[in-house]
Amino acid sequence: MPDKKAARGGPRDDRGALILVVDDFEDNREMYTQFLRFNGYRVAEAVDGLDALTKAAALRPDLIVMDLSLPRLDGWEATRRLKKDPLTSQIPVVALTGHALAGHEEGARNAGCDSFVTKPCIPADLEAEIRRVLAARPGARGGR
Repeated sequence: MPDKKAARGGPRDDRGALILVVDDFEDNREMYTQFLRFNGYRVAEAVDGLDALTKAAALRPDLIVMDLSLPRLDGWEATRRLKKDPLTSQIPVVALTGHALAGHEEGARNAGCDSFVTKPCIPADLEAEIRRVLAARPGARGGR
């Protein structure tokens, strides 16, 4: 019997890519985490930019979903630091933010974000962008 998740184009099982979801709002983290897990990804969470730096270095996720408005250390600065560190510089970062004004996407890209998604974002749209970014990486596994 075919795997329904595979038929939708997502990862097939819990051996999927590890995604670090960084957001200071618990409801947002929970919503995206649950959706991504349902679609076969492994997921870790961080509550602010400093937590993201620590977890990215320790876990070496396949991709980071980064809110830009975070306490203690914002997502722009966290991304700049991730991209400067040889240990984490190759990890793609998808900015997920309510900052939709002109110039915010350019600012996020200048900070090192590989992609930019505006909140509110339907989880399926975020997952599609994650798949697109992962597939674009050199040596991407299984087209993810």
